[in-house]
Amino acid sequence: MSEAAANPQRTPFIATLPGVVLACLASCFLWGSAFPCVKIGYELFGIDAADVPSILAFAGTRFVIAGLMVVAGVSLATRRAFVPERRDLPAIGALSLFQTVLQYVLFYVGLANCAGVTSSILEASNSFLCVLLAALVFRSERLTGRKVLGCLVGFAGVVLVNVAGDSGGFSFALAGEGMVLLSTVAAATSSNLAKRFSREHDPVLLSGWQFVLGGAIMLVVGLAAGGHVAPADAADPLPALALLAYLGFISAGAYSLWSLALAANPVSRVAVFGFMNPVFGVLLSAVLLGETSVVSPAVAAAALVLVSAGIVIVNRREG
Repeated sequence: MSEAAANPQRTPFIATLPGVVLACLASCFLWGSAFPCVKIGYELFGIDAADVPSILAFAGTRFVIAGLMVVAGVSLATRRAFVPERRDLPAIGALSLFQTVLQYVLFYVGLANCAGVTSSILEASNSFLCVLLAALVFRSERLTGRKVLGCLVGFAGVVLVNVAGDSGGFSFALAGEGMVLLSTVAAATSSNLAKRFSREHDPVLLSGWQFVLGGAIMLVVGLAAGGHVAPADAADPLPALALLAYLGFISAGAYSLWSLALAANPVSRVAVFGFMNPVFGVLLSAVLLGETSVVSPAVAAAALVLVSAGIVIVNRREG
């Protein structure tokens, strides 16, 4: 008997526990590297942290590049144009609205008016919101005590790694932290939409083209509001352009892997890995930016243990 006949419904690797762990950790590592790389990018492009129009234009350029990377890469791999059909357009529009436009516009506007520590904690709530929306709004899975416990344990690790730092503390203002919190709602909604749309659409196609559309909207809005996207050092623009290309690759690779993981697994199994983003962000910021005083190694290790425990709790099979 052939292997195909013996396994007519063979489980794809990304739907297995090792597969989803590898895909999600790779995504989170890439997203974690975005924290320090965006800061470096602001310096290389001469963008002030309070210059929201330029920040939106910069982010829009990054996402357009990310989308084009996905489209070009798949087109070359399959030797055919990786373009959407008419039936894909509503899904692309909905995802670009929540995943790219709303999430990042709200985030960057809020970030200009709130502390970075607070924003990191609020951003991490995205994972918890994903699980809640999946159960209470999209009705795609059950909300169990185990899932809630795992999310709370993971979230505790994120709070620890942020509040225990030199700039620890928490505040809340509607124009700052309120906007960041709304951005996490948009992100959680986009994850659940991606899961729903993956039943009838190619998740990688949706990933690439929603970046192109959403990024183009952000770029136009940023430029129209007076923003700019140009290397600060016109005599040597290569470092700035190389970093921008890497930031595009971060979004292209991470979100494509994340979308494939969501398509093949329950939302809660994937979403809980999002707690690794700020942990990787802190660790990589220490390496790339020299921010070694932000949090002690002991606190970082304790946070990593809590986040890992939360992931294990959510992914442990019911007894």
